Amino acid sequence: MATGSMYRFKVVLLGEGRVGKTSILVRYVKGEYNDNETSTVSASYMDKKLNFGSESVHLSVWDTAGQERFHALGPIYYRDADGALLVYDITDGESFAKVQQWVRELRKIVGHDIVLAIAGNKIDLERQRAVAQDQAVSFSQAVGASHHLTSAKLNRGLDDVFTALATRMVKKRKESQNAAMLMDGRSGVGVPSTRQKLVILDDVEQEKKSCCS
Repeated sequence: MATGSMYRFKVVLLGEGRVGKTSILVRYVKGEYNDNETSTVSASYMDKKLNFGSESVHLSVWDTAGQERFHALGPIYYRDADGALLVYDITDGESFAKVQQWVRELRKIVGHDIVLAIAGNKIDLERQRAVAQDQAVSFSQAVGASHHLTSAKLNRGLDDVFTALATRMVKKRKESQNAAMLMDGRSGVGVPSTRQKLVILDDVEQEKKSCCS
């Protein structure tokens, strides 16, 4: 991809209801937090633009419903996703078990090309922790996912998790493009380096949209 081009990626947020997926997304994109955030009942998305050196990264982050009755709708939203952020509540062991199920389902439907990140949310409730951090890190490493600790309430770890996802998705996209060029008998000279830091672009207007709009 030529320098100055924009990468576009679709990222899905997955996890049980009430683990804080919507709060993470709203805090990350809009800088807002509501203790009484309403659970997502279908799916919606927000856009976030990043700058990757001289290139732009455009993330469309889909917030999916975590309730079991909406589980069958999941593949509609993540079948064409480039990345997934799987969220569990560190005070809820069952929510971590569900993340393990989501990973298996993603691998089955999407394959191994999708980039994964796993976030243990609500670290502001550390004293109530029910999921051992070592267990979560070991599982993440085993499935090729990065592991992060977050708090939407305290605004901790959110930039890190999305930056990690974006960095890995760009790297994978470039590797795929290089492989395609080699298949065509061309060299990959001129492909930009991935060893750059992601920074958030200023003054980007964000708007939450429903999936039906």
